[in-house]
Amino acid sequence: MAADYDGAWKELLEQYLEPFLRLCFPVVAARVDWTKPVEFLDQELQEVVRDAEAGKLRADKLVRVRSREGREDWLLIHVEVQAQTDARLPERMYAYHHRIRDRYGRPVVSMAVLADAVEGWKPGVYEEEYWGCRLRFEYLVSKVAEVGLEQLDAAANPAAVVIAAHRRAQQTTGDMARRKHFKWQLTRGLYERGYARQDVLEIFRLIDWLMDLPERLKIEFRNELVEYEATRAMPYVTSIEMLGIEKGRQAGREEGRQEGRRAGQAQMVLRLVQRRWGAVAEATAQRIAVLSSTQLELLAEALLDFHSPADLETWLAVPPAA
Repeated sequence: MAADYDGAWKELLEQYLEPFLRLCFPVVAARVDWTKPVEFLDQELQEVVRDAEAGKLRADKLVRVRSREGREDWLLIHVEVQAQTDARLPERMYAYHHRIRDRYGRPVVSMAVLADAVEGWKPGVYEEEYWGCRLRFEYLVSKVAEVGLEQLDAAANPAAVVIAAHRRAQQTTGDMARRKHFKWQLTRGLYERGYARQDVLEIFRLIDWLMDLPERLKIEFRNELVEYEATRAMPYVTSIEMLGIEKGRQAGREEGRQEGRRAGQAQMVLRLVQRRWGAVAEATAQRIAVLSSTQLELLAEALLDFHSPADLETWLAVPPAA
């Protein structure tokens, strides 16, 4: 049973960019000003780096961020996730870096996440030389397989949980019973680590996306989760959210991705609100969570003009039409 690695990684990068960078590229994470909003430039990236020859989408993100160092008003981060070996990766990283830099005229930090399972494959710099004219391009690299599973399990980081699910999915391609065992361990850990309800739902959705199971094992897993949640009085996943996940899966992956993107937008808006005014009431969080993608975009813009939580409540009372 194949996992949809690309789709899940795109969702991970969009929903948990800061924890991901702190885990895989800590130097970059330390230099980003996380008090300022980040902007994902998905459409712009596809226009800049469209690869007609390959004819496939890759798990990559272009993000506009602000630096803590104050030397640049804003700059761009390009992250590409490579789940299979590819000898052309260094050349492609250079080409994308050059195209992005040429279009925006701003600094670009290029990063490659090697999410393959091939030990020893770790491409380096891109170099070319003709008649004494030399070019050398270096980019940041993080090899997922080099991070020990024990380290991932011990990290208090939502990105670490999702990356562990990716690793376990790769290891269990031909052993669904073993996959179910690891999926249960990762899911139970969401509760034991004390993640907030919304994070439990978001991280579980990505785990479920990566570690899909045959129908029989899926039913067994759900029953175990129902029993476990009953003992903890925490019906997070197995209530209406689980039904929503199943309905989305039956409706097709494209619809699921659209809903995943909307949920990611809601999570980002919620984080922006929390950064400005601290903890958010559950009722307010729920009202944000049900907004449409268009409404979330409008709210993200409106937040720049809000002066207090009262402005947010006024906006949510009568949000613009979807």
